[in-house]
Amino acid sequence: MIGRSLIISIYRTLTALLEPAAAGLLLWRQRRGKEDPARIAERRGYPGVDRPEKTLVWLHGASVGETVTLLPLVERLQRRGLAVLVTSGTVTSARLLEQRLPAGAIHQYLPLDVPRYMRRFLDYWRPDLGLLCESEIWPNLMIEAGKRGIPLVQVNARMSERSFQRWYRFPKTSRYLLSGFERCLAQSQEDGQRLAQLGAPRVSIAGNLKFDVPAPPADPNTLALLDGLMAGRPVWVAASTHPGEEEDVLAAHLGVKAHLPKLLTIVAPRHPDRGDEVAALAQANGAVSARRSLGQLPEREVEFYVADTLGDLGLFYRLAPVAFIGGSLAPIGGHNPIEPAKLGCALLHGPLVHKSADLFAAFDAGGGARQVADRQELAGAVHRWLSDPAAARQAARAAAQTSAQLGGALERTVQALEPLLMRVALGQRETAP
Repeated sequence: MIGRSLIISIYRTLTALLEPAAAGLLLWRQRRGKEDPARIAERRGYPGVDRPEKTLVWLHGASVGETVTLLPLVERLQRRGLAVLVTSGTVTSARLLEQRLPAGAIHQYLPLDVPRYMRRFLDYWRPDLGLLCESEIWPNLMIEAGKRGIPLVQVNARMSERSFQRWYRFPKTSRYLLSGFERCLAQSQEDGQRLAQLGAPRVSIAGNLKFDVPAPPADPNTLALLDGLMAGRPVWVAASTHPGEEEDVLAAHLGVKAHLPKLLTIVAPRHPDRGDEVAALAQANGAVSARRSLGQLPEREVEFYVADTLGDLGLFYRLAPVAFIGGSLAPIGGHNPIEPAKLGCALLHGPLVHKSADLFAAFDAGGGARQVADRQELAGAVHRWLSDPAAARQAARAAAQTSAQLGGALERTVQALEPLLMRVALGQRETAP
């Protein structure tokens, strides 16, 4: 790594001095249900399981979207006989990985970015290679990995225009942190240019790994049951919604219901523990609701079905011809549209998709997605597609085609990693040429 900036030095000092506050933060998060009490020690760098005695590749993704993106790469690494450790930072991602992580792969929570926590974590796990997904750049992690000669690669790397402008104000800091990567494998040409301008080394364009992630699974018996219950009804799903968006979805539902009385709206909040809140909202506005987490089913009288369980979106994307992608009417940046595109949904999204602007633009341009500005436009778009199934199917085919055309990132990523994988297999850790 190049010379450390003053900002990084201050950050490192403060995170060391504030270690007691970090422990208090974990306890506060635990009380709020944001940490797993049985595994909270992992957030301080203590291991939860034994380290395998062979070459270990460590992959990290922040939350659900990033960790799911890494699953095909995990499988490829295991095929080579490598041990795989996957870390993440949220309870929901840990629960999802319990269901979808291949047998033999290990999950741990990433420690908070406190110097002693990171030292403890890295000294125990001794990864031979680290792959950090998208924009996960933590100063103490980078520094401690560099001290131990652990090569790091940024995979599925992205750098939005908004983030670029923030980083650009601190060129020495950005150059220092990004120089800790041996390679940066960017999602798009625009991402690659921004990362290179900020100082990232050996930038190449691999594409977006999300296009190569298999569609989320669905239990066939449950699928058949729900399909039977929903038969003959117009159905749409609002996926990964946030506070404020459920109000928009409910307003759209009530507007469309005036024209389609049998309408069933499925709402899957981004955080399933908000299910009671979403159901209460529906009831307060006179909409009959049911909650999947309570074992309730979308019976004929139910019009607002709250899918407040984890890992079930594969079910609902298969059942609904139209999907609204949450985090796009709320200022979140937009969630993953690729999964519903692969499963036959026509896509709707709001304007706030800055985290994946290029991705949404591709679906829009291909005819598989439409942008809506607000709840009124959302209601109009849902009504049009549910009233014209042929048009919805055409849009769904276009979305699937866009998804297929933009695949191939997995192969390009594995190819780019090949020299490093060969090197770590031989037990070498020298800096790449």
